[in-house]
Amino acid sequence: MRKESIMETLKQPRVLTGVAMFVALNVILNYFNIMIGSTLRIGISFLPIAVCGMLYGPVIGGIAGALGDVVGFITKPIGYYFIGFTISAFVVGFLFGLLLHRKPITLVRVAGAVLLYTIIISLILSPIWLFMMYGSPLFAIPRVYKAILQYPINLVMVYTVTKFLSHYHIVNYHSY
Repeated sequence: MRKESIMETLKQPRVLTGVAMFVALNVILNYFNIMIGSTLRIGISFLPIAVCGMLYGPVIGGIAGALGDVVGFITKPIGYYFIGFTISAFVVGFLFGLLLHRKPITLVRVAGAVLLYTIIISLILSPIWLFMMYGSPLFAIPRVYKAILQYPINLVMVYTVTKFLSHYHIVNYHSY
């Protein structure tokens, strides 16, 4: 069986519409964030990008994440555009695609993916981008508390959605 290239995969109507749907869901869910202070935000807009990565792989998931960030900024510009957050959005889709695409969905696997997401995005990249933009401290106790509190919530959400998709055979490991 021949492996398809990323462009060949994206040309398939069901893949293209699926990716577009996940990008749209990401943009819509980005409107429903809870802001804590000026730089701390709680939201679930990463979830559609995580699922997109799981379904279509790391590269397509990363592209969907980056597109979602750019479209989200265009539809709701807050401040000025900063490419760092687009990089973070790409990493989200890439990370979940790398760890969950064409792999059995287990609690341990999803817990590891969500933990890496929490560490890489919430505790490393976001503080770096906020430091570059606003001079915010690179290490802040409220950010650590938020990551600890948000981890089990994110884990339950990602595990529930991905397990549902795999249980009902919505995910066909041989067709993507």
